[in-house]
Amino acid sequence: MNDTIHILGIETSCDETSAAIVSGKGEILSNLVLSQLEEHRAFGGVVPEIAARAHLDHLDTLIKGALDDSGLNFKEITAVAATSGPGLIGGVMIGMVAGKAIAAAHDIPFLGINHLEGHALTPRLTDPEITFPYLLLLISGGHTQILVVEGPGQYKRWGTTLDDAAGECFDKSAKIMGLPYPGGPEVQKIALECLDPKAAKVRFPLPKPLKGREGCDFSFSGLKTAMRNHVEHLPEGDLKREDIRDLAYTFQSTMAEVLKDRCNNAIERFKDTYKMKEPTLVVSGGVAANSAIRAALEGLCVKKDMRFYAPPLSLCQDNAAMIAWAGVERYRLGLVDSLDFKARPRWPLDPSAPPRHGAGVKA
Repeated sequence: MNDTIHILGIETSCDETSAAIVSGKGEILSNLVLSQLEEHRAFGGVVPEIAARAHLDHLDTLIKGALDDSGLNFKEITAVAATSGPGLIGGVMIGMVAGKAIAAAHDIPFLGINHLEGHALTPRLTDPEITFPYLLLLISGGHTQILVVEGPGQYKRWGTTLDDAAGECFDKSAKIMGLPYPGGPEVQKIALECLDPKAAKVRFPLPKPLKGREGCDFSFSGLKTAMRNHVEHLPEGDLKREDIRDLAYTFQSTMAEVLKDRCNNAIERFKDTYKMKEPTLVVSGGVAANSAIRAALEGLCVKKDMRFYAPPLSLCQDNAAMIAWAGVERYRLGLVDSLDFKARPRWPLDPSAPPRHGAGVKA
């Protein structure tokens, strides 16, 4: 019975250490997330060795805290789900080994979870009315993809980035503008200060890579380069506050427009392929927290008679609740793993998807 399922989730793939317990009914009984932003801020990005050490220092405390918050003990845990890739391999190993140790000590099943599948299945945790298949825009720091989600472990990749991911482009462009790490939230915050959006776009025109072309792939390196060129060619070589707010607004609106264009192609293809009465577009991942991007995609879905869904902001960031829920979905289907399951620094959701010309290893 679903109400007797309680999955312990562990997430350590990047710079958040997290432990959570989720029931088979989709109740988040606990979800503790420890951010490492301060540890990495001085370096302008995540340092793998520092991240791994922080996971090692704090994971056991978070697991105990998740149990305490849920009111459960290990005897009441049905299975352990731990992120086993993709991600920074040192951190992945720490969480995965901890999960295996708990599973072995308490003689319960272990589930090695693809971090991306955690993001992909999150909508069904918070909205049980979302049914398979659905269209997914997965946008995070390291990945930008359009996929069809047909079920746990069943994905069709229709589009991927040929160079930088959207989140990378946000962070690198923020750094070009002198904004602190992480760049995405800072860009959104200062873009709200733009006093004249039309004038900002005229002053700082930006390319819209692949807009208007067929297919669902992405490219963001040209957008990043254009941002750098604008900054380097300012008349006095001095980046003022008004320059930053206009650049941030133009960048964010351009990113939203590109994502909207690519999703428009995907929606047309999805409708032709699946002929559903109530098709759904889901946006998930860290960049899905951006309000301008959400608004652009929601507006597109209204025009296309498509249901739009984005997870709560707290579940857009990396967290263990999404890993635990992916564990629930897989456990229901009997998709458990042995204790010799290997960590995977790269782990595509659709391993059968052909490589895109020019795409990097993260695509």
